[in-house]
Amino acid sequence: MFAFLIKIYNNFKKFFCLKILKKKYYRTGSCKGCGKCCENIYVNHGKKGFIKSIEEFNRLKLFHSFYRNLDVMGSDELGLTFKCRHLDPNTRKCTIHFFRPPICRNYPMEEIFKMGGILTEECGYKLVPIESFDEILSKLSK
Repeated sequence: MFAFLIKIYNNFKKFFCLKILKKKYYRTGSCKGCGKCCENIYVNHGKKGFIKSIEEFNRLKLFHSFYRNLDVMGSDELGLTFKCRHLDPNTRKCTIHFFRPPICRNYPMEEIFKMGGILTEECGYKLVPIESFDEILSKLSK
């Protein structure tokens, strides 16, 4: 009986994530406190894509408080790269952990993969596909 309830729960969870939330991955694991997610950040600003210039970044800071938490570290062909100014360089911990913004609370989000990003080896989180490759292939072949 217990196994049956677990199966129903797992099927409901899968349906809810795939169909209602439109997610493709489950987030598993936990933070190991390496701080790598707070450095070399690309910021995707809606339909405009990655922030490309200092001028654009300065404009965004006027309207969105989140951007005031970031310092420009450099740039490459994708756009500007940032570092969170609340990452303590010695402890590698967030100095505003209790008050951190939603983007930090929800890290990692599957949008990372959509933007071409990866999780570092040190990261304790993993994003696991909700549907296996075989399940997707089976649906496509029908």
